[in-house]
Formats: sequence, C-alpha cells, structure tokens
Amino acid sequence: MVLAMDPGFAKNGAAPSQAVRKTSARDVMKRMLDLAFASIVVALVSPLIIAVVAIIKITSPGPAFFRQTRVGRHGETFEMLKFRSMYIDAEARRAALLEGSDRSGVCFKQKSDPRVTPIGRFIRRYSIDELPQVLNVLKGDMSLVGPRPALPEEVAQYSEEARGRLEAVPGMTGLWQVSGRADVGFERMVKMDIAYAKTHNVFLDLLIMALTFRAVLSARGAY
Repeated sequence: MVLAMDPGFAKNGAAPSQAVRKTSARDVMKRMLDLAFASIVVALVSPLIIAVVAIIKITSPGPAFFRQTRVGRHGETFEMLKFRSMYIDAEARRAALLEGSDRSGVCFKQKSDPRVTPIGRFIRRYSIDELPQVLNVLKGDMSLVGPRPALPEEVAQYSEEARGRLEAVPGMTGLWQVSGRADVGFERMVKMDIAYAKTHNVFLDLLIMALTFRAVLSARGAY
C-alpha cells in the first residue's frame, strides 16, 4: 500500500515516478551493509530475544510481539515488529492520551504513559523493544540507519517539508536517536531526517551505528 501523501505521487493519483523508484549505487551499498550487520545482530542477540519473549509472556497477558502499520520510503506502508511494551488495550487508549503528549509536534510521546507495562519501561529505556525490527531490516522494509517510521495518522498531518522524511528508508536508529531521542522536538527531528536523506552514505551510517551504542547506554530521552 502507498499513502497518497507520498511526495512522489502525481496530482492525478498516479504511481510515483520511476525517478523516485530508481536504485542508486548508494542504495545498493546501504542494503549490503544492512544485510551483513543485521545477520550478525540476529546471531548475537538470539538468546536475549528468547529471554525477553519469556519475560513478557510471564509478566503480562498477551503476545510477546507487537505488530503495527508504519509508513516507509515513498509512503509505502509495512508491518513493523517490536517487543510488546504496553498492555494489550494500548491502541484503544491512545486517542484519550494525545492531549497529554510531552513532545511538541505530530509525534505522540508521554514520559509517564500509563499504557506501558513495568517490564516495558525497562526494555524501552534501553531500546530492547526495538530489537525485532532487525527482521524488518532483513526483509527490506527498514534499514539499520534512517528516519524512524511514523504512523499513518501522523504522516497524514505532515507539512510539505516533513514529507521529505519519506525520501529515505526508515531505520532502527538515526540522527534523532543519537541526538537525544524523545528530547528532540518534532521540527528539529524533521530537519535531521531530511538532511540525512540527502547526504547519507556508508561511512555516515557506520558513525551513527557506533554513536547509537553510547545513546542506548545513557538512555537519554528514552521513554
């Protein structure tokens, strides 16, 4: 599925142009890096994934994994995986909490979100809840580095400038994560993501991945 707010869409609703879809050498290099590192990550963290699945199942009712529709490159939607960090009725309760967002702009964030389970707070703090997205990377829906994929209802509110985020493959980590995560306002996040979409390369991705480890350990802006 492709959302109509895709900047590559013609006004008559036609599909994105071939120029938008064209694969560059830079894209090929990025994909090779993703496949190599994602495969290593899967091999290294498999025991942790099994342990987290067990803890989630024991501590709260519901599935261990959470699947949610997100918007990727050029407005294409996909099903993103996470460890479930909230109670199973979290989506139904989201609308009632929107006015209490601790973050300005489109993306909802709340430090004391009552929907988050006790174990959920821990795995969110250290970004463990994001680990299953390595499978999205292997599938090609996501990259290791790129803008965080937004919800369709968030993208529907994007300004023309914010739609520039959709020019890059969404990532597990990115400039936003290594610059303060949820402490970074939406407008600044947009500028970071657009700058990344225009200038990304393998060396920048490697630098961001290295900085991500420091960001995760500090847990700054994680909630």
